[in-house]
Amino acid sequence: MYHILVVDDEEKIREVIRKYAQFEGYRVTEAENGIQAIELCKQENFDIIILDVMMPELDGFSTCQEIHKYKDIPVLMLSARGEEYDRIHGFEIGVDDYVVKPFSPKELMMRVKVIISRHQNIPGQKHEVFNREGLSVDFTSRIVTVDGEKVDMSPKEYDLLFFMVKNRGIALTREKLIHDVWGYDFYGDDRTLDTHIKLLRSRLGRYRSFIVTLRGVGYRFEA
Repeated sequence: MYHILVVDDEEKIREVIRKYAQFEGYRVTEAENGIQAIELCKQENFDIIILDVMMPELDGFSTCQEIHKYKDIPVLMLSARGEEYDRIHGFEIGVDDYVVKPFSPKELMMRVKVIISRHQNIPGQKHEVFNREGLSVDFTSRIVTVDGEKVDMSPKEYDLLFFMVKNRGIALTREKLIHDVWGYDFYGDDRTLDTHIKLLRSRLGRYRSFIVTLRGVGYRFEA
């Protein structure tokens, strides 16, 4: 049974998420603020955290950063705001997904399922590494290095880069990237994809040109 930590200062929001999550077979623990969430993460292991941005005492972004200092737990962020700055900042600090309130509980559970499935290790998986010039992509260990230096990325950035590298040389439409990387019917705008591409290029440094924009189509990884 997968264990979800729901962090929100609104009791009704926590109650709705808990009911839907338990119906889907998840174990749920609740926290009403970031400080409680941090303490719970020190004591227990969670498969995913559903984390509100706007909370008293400690906001969701700061809570996420603090938790990721000692545990690599996937995070789905909730927010009443949908500004691009918030989304970019969330992705930069390692948030897997971003959902704007009010949200569909069914869609939320779908996103939770996808995030958890993408973070499960597959026993006996063959070690697979891609190397080109000074770029190294270790699919099995989920490690990317640029000129020998390890690059820190959010889980979704890893997923997007790995998918593009495995399909290198192929023109990937925006629709295919969103469907195959996010893993569900995408209800938001496609600026989320553009934001991740922008962040990826920044992470790759002088190898940013490996990601080629195909105007009116999507992107292609060429290396």
